[in-house]
Amino acid sequence: MRILLSNDDSIHSAGFGVLERIAAELSDDVWICAPESEQSGASHSLTIHRPLRLRQIDEKRYACDGTPTDCILLAINHIMAGNPPDLVLSGVNHGSNIAEDVTYSGTIAAAMEATLLGVRSVALSQDYRSGSPIDFAPAERWAARVVEKVTAVGWPPEVLINVNFPSCEAEAVKGMSVVPQGPRKIGDELVERTDPRGRSYFWIGLARSSETAPRNSDSGALADDYVTVTPIDMNMTHDALLEPLKKALA
Repeated sequence: MRILLSNDDSIHSAGFGVLERIAAELSDDVWICAPESEQSGASHSLTIHRPLRLRQIDEKRYACDGTPTDCILLAINHIMAGNPPDLVLSGVNHGSNIAEDVTYSGTIAAAMEATLLGVRSVALSQDYRSGSPIDFAPAERWAARVVEKVTAVGWPPEVLINVNFPSCEAEAVKGMSVVPQGPRKIGDELVERTDPRGRSYFWIGLARSSETAPRNSDSGALADDYVTVTPIDMNMTHDALLEPLKKALA
């Protein structure tokens, strides 16, 4: 396969180095276009109010000063124009992307943009415990196997695959679990501080709900030390509500 790699933690991140090693297990034809700087939380945003800069680092290796979405757009429509990738891999993200995280994640967004451009895509994220250093060993051990298995199955063109690796020893991973997206409320953690001029500023925290997640969900299975595999549909229409709305608005 011809594989394109991107992420949101930047081309210089530890997780991206892991992704390169994973891709090398799958193909000899690997291309890279990733952000110059961290873009966590960028979601599916495009840079439209300033020009974008593209820097070639090496053969098949590029960095962009924009968002993950910008990187995929430039890679497929410019760098690889006429000979697009067969697969896009995004990650390995520093932290999980489950439940409502998928709406904020730049890692997921890169996979979304590839999907919109007609390229199959897989987002990869490594969970870790708060206060502990991240260990990418589960991703290193399991990712190539997961990608091989899901690409062998295939999936509809409007769908991407979201994969999360648990925070445990690689040997302790219980297996792979195909599960739906589950609930996990982001806490309303705002940290207010004062700058040297006496003006307030804020940090948005990463607190999560302490409620136990359903076991048959991405958040629940991940907490139970499974690699989670979740198909995400780009069509967000709630079909069941269409008819009631039509009747109400007739």
